[in-house]
Amino acid sequence: MVSDPTRTFAPRYFEIAQALRARVGKLHPHDSLPSDAELCSEFGVSRMTARAAVQELVNDGLVYREPGRGTFVSPPVVDRQLSNLLGFNAEMRAKGLAPSSVLISAEIAPGTKTQLQMLYLEPGSEVLNILRLRKADDVPLVLDLNTLPAKFAGVLETDLDTGSLHSALIAEGAVPSQGTSTITAEGATQTDAKHLGLDASSPLVVERRLIRDPHGTPIEWTESRYVPERYSITAQFTVELPPQG
Repeated sequence: MVSDPTRTFAPRYFEIAQALRARVGKLHPHDSLPSDAELCSEFGVSRMTARAAVQELVNDGLVYREPGRGTFVSPPVVDRQLSNLLGFNAEMRAKGLAPSSVLISAEIAPGTKTQLQMLYLEPGSEVLNILRLRKADDVPLVLDLNTLPAKFAGVLETDLDTGSLHSALIAEGAVPSQGTSTITAEGATQTDAKHLGLDASSPLVVERRLIRDPHGTPIEWTESRYVPERYSITAQFTVELPPQG
């Protein structure tokens, strides 16, 4: 039998991924996909091959995994303008999405060197660390670590699953007014992977923000770890022309 030199051979997981892409196109956001075991049975492949096929769709932002629950069709990517910062709940509602949060931990602890430097606190000072998983339409988007000076511990009286941290800060006499932001790319940690439904070392967009009050005093240092397939950040800017002559 003479082989056809023009024929190409795609890996089995790639063929399955292509079949799933077509299937996803006919589904709605948050519809479920077959489990790994069901894909193994349907396509006659190993669990490793089935997982590799689904991971292709995860990498492209078409589906998302939730540990212990399964794989679901992703909603459209959420986009944020970098020129302003709305609270997460207000931002999601403005886009027609239902926001929710899961409070993972909230504790007073000695500040790290970076936290103390960013918040202008003395060495040895304590800070309030609040770790929350933020969702839109029940899809995990971002893992937020908010760090505040310990004097604002009164914010813990707010329901941080449904309430606004910035509203709680205002009630404490600290008005968020201005800020700076730095954006990098990093691999997911084990904690990120657990809560965001990713594999460890998956790429994340990481934003670190410093929020100040109207007097320029730092009141909040936040590290936000975004799933890039589900969240984008858009910057608006002007172009500085070169000097003439």
